[in-house]
Amino acid sequence: MEIINTEFKDLYIIKPKVFEDYRGFFFESYNKKIFEEKGLFYNFVQDNQSLSKKNVFRGFHYQLEPYSQTKLVRVLKGKVIDYAIDLRKGSPTFGKCFSIELSEENKLQVLIPRGFAHGFLVLSETAEFFYKCDNYYNKESERGIRFDDPEININLSINKEDIIISDKDKNLPYLKNAELNFIYGETK
Repeated sequence: MEIINTEFKDLYIIKPKVFEDYRGFFFESYNKKIFEEKGLFYNFVQDNQSLSKKNVFRGFHYQLEPYSQTKLVRVLKGKVIDYAIDLRKGSPTFGKCFSIELSEENKLQVLIPRGFAHGFLVLSETAEFFYKCDNYYNKESERGIRFDDPEININLSINKEDIIISDKDKNLPYLKNAELNFIYGETK
């Protein structure tokens, strides 16, 4: 398993070592010992899984402190563009968006630390998305940012009009109006 740095502090790409043969494949998707050898100490307490249709955008979601979550995300079936926005005040990458294609073929994962908003856009006919969290879901602390925030200006691979989004996510605020309580260097 390779843990790859990104320009965003504490956000990593996880590239598993895949063993393939005539029967199929095998890989470790998570190994606590390898993470801890790299200084990544997380106690994952909740696994989540979703199934979404093509052009569905889920996000951008986050939970305020002290209920924020580190997420280890991956695609089981299909293909998505995964996004994470740095919301940590004082961070050199505050308000910037990280994106990467995750698919059942590339088997890449992303470790998204607390203090980031997360979302993904489905590129395949359907996508089965899986993520581990180091904190439990807390409805009262749940917040979000609109996917079409012009200040963030994410790179969408389809027309905005073709995106399928929940009513709840359509009504999320732009970053400039979002409630944030993350301070760079103070989030877990």
